[in-house]
Formats: sequence, C-alpha cells, structure tokens
Amino acid sequence: MHRRLPSEYHRPAQIGPRHDWKTLRTLAPYLWPRDAPGLRLRVVLALAFLAAAKGINVVVPLLYKQAVDALGGQPGLAEAGVAVAVPVAVLLAYGLARVSSSAFAELRDVAFARVGQRAIRTVGLQVFRHLHRLALRFHLDRQTGGVSRAIERGTKSIEFLLNFMLFNVLPTLLEIGLVTAVLWTLYDARFALATFGTIAVYITYTLAVTEWRTKFRRTMNETDSEASTKAIDSLLNFETVKYFGNEEHEAARYDRALERYEGAAVKSKVTLSMLNIGQGAIIAAGLTGVMMLAAAEVARGTMTLGDFVLVNAYLVQLAMPLNFLGFVYREIKQSLTDMESMFRLMAENAEIADSPGAPPLAAGPGEVRFQAVGFGYRPDRTILEGIDLVVPAGRTVAIVGPSGAGKSTIARLLFRFYDVTGGAILIDGQDIRSVTQQSLRAAIGIVPQDTVLFNDSIRYNIAYGRPGAGQDEIEAAARLARIHDFVVSLPEGYDTRVGERGLKLSGGEKQRVAIARTILKQPRILLFDEATSALDTHTEKEIQASLREVSRDRTTLVIAHRLSTVVDADEIVVMEQGQIVERGRHADLLATGGRYAGMWHKQQEAALLHERLATALEGAAE
Repeated sequence: MHRRLPSEYHRPAQIGPRHDWKTLRTLAPYLWPRDAPGLRLRVVLALAFLAAAKGINVVVPLLYKQAVDALGGQPGLAEAGVAVAVPVAVLLAYGLARVSSSAFAELRDVAFARVGQRAIRTVGLQVFRHLHRLALRFHLDRQTGGVSRAIERGTKSIEFLLNFMLFNVLPTLLEIGLVTAVLWTLYDARFALATFGTIAVYITYTLAVTEWRTKFRRTMNETDSEASTKAIDSLLNFETVKYFGNEEHEAARYDRALERYEGAAVKSKVTLSMLNIGQGAIIAAGLTGVMMLAAAEVARGTMTLGDFVLVNAYLVQLAMPLNFLGFVYREIKQSLTDMESMFRLMAENAEIADSPGAPPLAAGPGEVRFQAVGFGYRPDRTILEGIDLVVPAGRTVAIVGPSGAGKSTIARLLFRFYDVTGGAILIDGQDIRSVTQQSLRAAIGIVPQDTVLFNDSIRYNIAYGRPGAGQDEIEAAARLARIHDFVVSLPEGYDTRVGERGLKLSGGEKQRVAIARTILKQPRILLFDEATSALDTHTEKEIQASLREVSRDRTTLVIAHRLSTVVDADEIVVMEQGQIVERGRHADLLATGGRYAGMWHKQQEAALLHERLATALEGAAE
C-alpha cells in the first residue's frame, strides 16, 4: 500500500486554479450555513458594512481636495467669512468620513467574526470525526506529525483566507475600480489609465515574483513538516532512543531537516527584499508620472491645487493595501493549498462504513461465530483462510499459535477494523457488517497486549470505558481489577497522572487499569489479546486471576502465546499460517501429541531452563 508522506498533505505543486476554485466551493457552504439564519444575517451585514467602508474611503480624498482648494483661496471665495467657514465644514466632514470608514470596517469584522469562527470550528470538528471514521489501514500508514500539521494548517488557513481574501484583496480590487471611474469622470482618461496602469504593473510584478518565490516557501514547508515528524517520532519513542544511546543520531536527523529549512528560509528572505524594492520603484514611478500630469494641468489653470493633491492621494491610498500583496498572495495560495490538504483528508475513503439504515446490534447472550472467514491485508497476501470457529455464549475459547499465524488479525476483524474478504462473522446470528460499528464495539471489551493510556489521571483512564461513570463505579471496577489499593496509596490517588502513553506506570499496573476500564464498559463479549505476554511470571499470575474473575459467565476469546495461560479454556484452537490445524481441550490436545503438545513441551522446557538459570545466578551471587 502506498504510504503517504507528510509533505503530501500540503504540496503546493499539486494545487492549481481548478483545485483552488474547488477548495473555495468546498468552503462556501460553511460561510452561508444552512439552517442558521442568524449567521446568514451576519454575512449580509458584514457585506453591507464592507461596501459602506469602501464607498466612504473613495469619498475621503474628494473632501481632502475641497479643503485644499478652500484653503488655497480659489476664485469665488473672496468673502473672508466664507473662506473660513467652508474649510471648517469640509474638514469636519473629512474627519467624520475617516472615522466612519474605520468604524464600518470594524463593524464588518464584528459582524463576521462568529461566522468565520463557526466555520473553523465546524470544519475542524468534521475532519477530526472523519479521521476517527477512517479504517485502521489508514492509521497504520499515517505519520502523525504530518497529519496533525495538515489539520492545524488547514484550520488556521480558513481564518487567514477569510480575513485577507474577503476583506482585503476583493475590497481593494473594488476600490481600484471605483477610483479609476472617479478619475475618468472628474478629469480625463490619462489620469485613470495612468493610475490603473501603475496598479496593474504593480500587481503583475508582485504576482510573478511571488510565484517564483513559491518554490522556496514550498521547501520551507516540506522541511518544516519533516523536522516536525522526526521530532514527534523521536519523542514518542523516547525510551527506544535511550535504550540504544542514539540521542546524537536523532539530533543529527533533526538538524539535517533544520539545515534544509535554514537554506530555504534565507533564499526566501533575500527574494522578499527584491520584491519589496521592485514594488517601491513601480509605485514611485507611477506617482511621479501622475503628479507630472497633474502639475502640468495646474500650470495651465485647468486643474486646482486640490486636484493635484487628489490624484496623488488616490494613488497613495491604493498603494497602501497593495504593499502586502506579495505576502497576501503567497499566503492565500498557501492557505488554499493547506485547506485542500485538509479537505483531501476528509475525502479519504473510510473503507469501513455502516450500511445505510444499519440497525444497532440486538441484545443477546453473546455467541460469536466465524463462518469460513477469509482475509488478506493485500490481494496478493492471504492471512486467514476458511476459519470456522464458534465461541458459545458464556464460554471461553483460546486461540494459540506461532507469530504470524493470524491470531491478532481475528481480533481486528471482530472489532471490524477491517472487513472480511470471505465468509462472515456473526454475533448472536447477526452479521457484524450489517449492524452499526458503534453498537458492535460497545458489545466487546478488550484487554490488549500493549495497553496505551491517555496522558491524564488514572480516574480518567478507567472512566474511559464508560465516560460519565461515577466515582463509586470507577472504584468498584478498580477493586475487581485489583488496582484500587495501589491507586489509593499514591499521594494524589485517582488524580495521579499516568504520563505520555502511561509510561509512569509499570506494565502490570497499566494492564490492571486496562482491565478496570473494560470492566466499567460492561461488555457481553471479552477479548484478551496477548494480555499478559509482556509481564513477569508473578505479575502474570495476578493479572490472570483478575481476568478469570472478570470473564466469569461472559463470552471470552483469548489470544495467547503462553500456553500456561489458557489451560482452563473450554476450547483451545491452534492456528498456523492462517488456518486452524488443531482444536480441543488442553488435556485432549496433549494426549494427541500434535502441534499443541509440541508447543507445550517446548515452553515447559524453556521455563525449566529459565528457572534453573535463575537459581544458578542466585547461588553465584551468594
């Protein structure tokens, strides 16, 4: 199966205009949410405030022109009283217009704030839920650092896109059109064309240089994600790094990614300075040309001093928001890319999905039946072939066999992390593919070999079996799992935090927390997947006692490597290479002298040798 690299979640090269429009169309329904009239009203108000702000912004230089003309003593203002009164009124109007423009811009943000934040919240939640719906195959192939960065960047990009594209770029383009129309109306085409031409050259130059600079930004993003993935992977495997003394090796890998980031960042900074110099030169040339045109007209007497100031003010006013055009364009492109990466996660095939109208798993005694089950993770590699197995309600069946026999695959199929490729799995006569996944998994409790706990309190980790359970229920489950006394002996009791992946607890303590969590869940089917194989003999016996107590009168499927843990099972199934080769009770299988008997004798010999070696070492120490 293709393994997706973290850079694939944000690769700009894969995104073009068609994908940009597709991304915007995907985002649009979140900005005009269905069944949310209040949010739609906010959108309308925001657009109205936006139009008002830009309209007033175009009027401001006109008022400025009138004030300059009035103060310049133009013909028709001979009377002293008029000469004083008119500038005051115009200046007051000028000040009011500037305040109003700023106020409407702020009101626009106030009106739209909840719309934007609701869109970010809704999209983020949908992506999070979808990731949990994806099949185990995706999560085994994923790289956590790359996926988490894709989600983080995608949600942040929504806010950036809304703030800059909707309220910066599009309004600026509208203002350019309005200003061009005003200049054409008040004067002649030369001023309108000079202003429009300057802005057009400015925009073309900015977009071209920014597009060229994108490759450096792309390298920065790829190396940033690479460094992040390496750091997270290394820190998650902290113990392994320490076991092999590979701290410097990990630091070197991390530094190589940072070195590539450093090189790309320097190139990005240098080219940014080139962009800024070119932008400044274009605006300066445009201003000079327009001012020379205006100065010539003033000298002829066809334009006033206020007109001279007006055309200059318009060009400066348009240049101010365009100063950040390169940054905005690049970030909008990157935002669209990051959003596309996030939406691409949402487009990932869930693979395992409930059938339309699927009912919940009906209540029953808990019989589990595998009927001619076949399965392979890939078409060219069969893992299970023709598995026929029944776990009667309230009975215990054990599955044993060498590594790679397909034992744990059976557990994954029972939980429907994958669907069988042949045959069927039934619970109380119901095909698990025909019922909802939630109800199926609610009926099954598991104690895995590798218990992973959340970095939270012991109380939280036990209550995870049934969120909302009361403290009395949590403690009752802990007592059955024989961990309550240990927990209350801790200074913080049930509020003790277990650390990342539960590393502050021993293997036996983690397993007891897992057992308590499963007890609290109260499932009718129990699955023990190598639940004690990683524990020492003393701890294993204690855990086994807890498991026997928990599984009493429940349908129990035990997957085990140590045969000593399954001698009391109602039936033992021996698997090899994805097939059942023997089945029966412990004593019967030993009597037949087959594969089970051979495995039993080998493990007994190994246990005896281990015991003799331990005794010898103790004697040598004395």
